[in-house]
Amino acid sequence: MIVESIKLNNFRNYNNLELKFDKGTNLFYGDNAQGKTNILEAVYLCGTTRSHKGSKDRELIHFGDDESHICMKIRKGDIPYRIDMHLKKNKAKGIAINGVPVRKASELIGLGNFVFFSPEDLNIIKNGPSERRRFLDMEMCQLDKIYLYHLSNYNKVLLQRNKLLKDFSFYKESDPMLDILDEQLIQYGSVLIKLRGKFVSGLNDILREIHSNLSGRKENLVLEYECSETLETFSASLRKNREKDIRTRITNSGPHRDDLCFLIDQIDIRKYGSQGQQRTAALSLKLAEIEIVKRNVKDTPVLLLDDVLSELDSSRQRYLLESIHHIQTMITCTGIDDFVGYNFKINKLFQVIEGTVHEK
Repeated sequence: MIVESIKLNNFRNYNNLELKFDKGTNLFYGDNAQGKTNILEAVYLCGTTRSHKGSKDRELIHFGDDESHICMKIRKGDIPYRIDMHLKKNKAKGIAINGVPVRKASELIGLGNFVFFSPEDLNIIKNGPSERRRFLDMEMCQLDKIYLYHLSNYNKVLLQRNKLLKDFSFYKESDPMLDILDEQLIQYGSVLIKLRGKFVSGLNDILREIHSNLSGRKENLVLEYECSETLETFSASLRKNREKDIRTRITNSGPHRDDLCFLIDQIDIRKYGSQGQQRTAALSLKLAEIEIVKRNVKDTPVLLLDDVLSELDSSRQRYLLESIHHIQTMITCTGIDDFVGYNFKINKLFQVIEGTVHEK
């Protein structure tokens, strides 16, 4: 799959922008705060329906305007597709594929796959569990409609349950509404636990080999899925923790509290790893993400690299650039010197200056 072009209207700092991409490497360079990342964000948003930053729709609309429009053309094999997305301040976004409106975001699943890599991703290991769960959800929602469906419903039920807990002024051993929500939470949550375990297992095989190469065969990286509840214990934990949930007014059990553990030679590098080890593991994770997409959907994803090279040392830069030459890539950076030094082929070069883009 490749992205052929994109049009932006009133998106972030762009009033009107139209770009055509090469099927190889597209490089956007310029000073900071000029709008380079906004282009990558628009591509990711149009392909996945969500911002990599977690921004709300109204935050993406150009300041002073009420709505925004993105039109992206992609090609999958010999078949062209056009994706239109309308963002509105006070309404749900509208999406159309080849001019036909879609009712659910899940209808975009399978049309294209995108891997976003930003400097913040290098901190995924030392940051909190929510960042690692977000990585799981962002990747798995692109690959699996069943996962997306159950995650969406689980989050809705969790929100309802937490709201109900906040309304309780005293402990109730039995409450009909809470019993119903618990059953739904178990129904959707059990599927999440099962699918996450399967995904991490498949990711591990790829991750181990990539990290071994990155570390010069010196380190053995293992990824473990730390599920807060197993399929067998989830129901019992909800019952057991009900008094605590009412007291704290929040749901304390379930896959919304899961985590990923990164072990190098049986040492948890979240706590005891050096910054170099953590960053190498994070890079390995992103490269493994590309590979698992290729294996699962039998197609290459589009890679969006947002000013990552400046955060890596020379050996990691070289390994990353050597790993991505075969897929369509969009890169942002402040200068092009690093690419010249590695003889890295740039198929299209764009300079970004204060919301205007000039093709070089």
